Amino acid sequence: MTTSASGRDRSVKREGEAPPPPPPLATPALDSHCHLDLMKVDVADAMAAAKAAGIERVVQIGIDVPSSSWSVELAESRDDVWAAVAVHPNEAHAADEEIWDEIERLAAAPRVVAIGETGLDHFRTEEGGWDSQEASFRRHIAIAKRTGKAVMIHDREAHDDVLRVLESEGAPERVIFHCFSGDADFARKCADRGYVMSFAGNVTFKNAQDLREAVAVAPLDQLLVETDAPFLTPMPHRGAPNAPYLVPLTVRAIAEVKRVSEDEIAAAVTATAARVFGW
Repeated sequence: MTTSASGRDRSVKREGEAPPPPPPLATPALDSHCHLDLMKVDVADAMAAAKAAGIERVVQIGIDVPSSSWSVELAESRDDVWAAVAVHPNEAHAADEEIWDEIERLAAAPRVVAIGETGLDHFRTEEGGWDSQEASFRRHIAIAKRTGKAVMIHDREAHDDVLRVLESEGAPERVIFHCFSGDADFARKCADRGYVMSFAGNVTFKNAQDLREAVAVAPLDQLLVETDAPFLTPMPHRGAPNAPYLVPLTVRAIAEVKRVSEDEIAAAVTATAARVFGW
């Protein structure tokens, strides 16, 4: 499936053949953040490949009303897919009350396990647009607290402001930093606050030493792993289309940094997911 529920073509720009499957994990894990609607592959095929690699569940992420609706519909049709719903920070400027009413309605669905991805993006959005992002972030936090669900944060070059908003609003009980992008110092700040850090395939990139240092200090019980598929494909396949079946590459990279077995990482992220997503 390459289109969202709205019918708009939102397929990934990356071209080329899918990477070969890595050796499967002996201990099952999950993909805590992916965009199946952006992948140029059928959902059933994507999930079959994931399960063959030891990835038993995925969280499908919404970034606007059409993709959030699609995510909920998919999750309601499959027992291996769960949903998150939100207005992406880069779409926050266009959100009106009708959109917010629909996100709130979708958030109450039983198969929705997180409100996100929401947060702040100071990389892609110029400073003049930050106010609408912050207002959107605050509304998502309120929805997460009303529904008792995790908030899943998109934080791009906005670490201090993200923490400021969480502290001023009062963070939900469960907070996940999707595609964690901070250094070791920021990882310590998140760990001290009980926030969960989800690492993606970019932790394997040669220029990602800061991320590996963050992994090193992140507590095992505050770790998740994700693809952000079809983006951030781990090495040695950087630039090719990403998919949940490639999670083992990231699990193994994290295990190497943490100096523990891949089985221990897989078990840890599975336990963390059960705790923060409530499944």
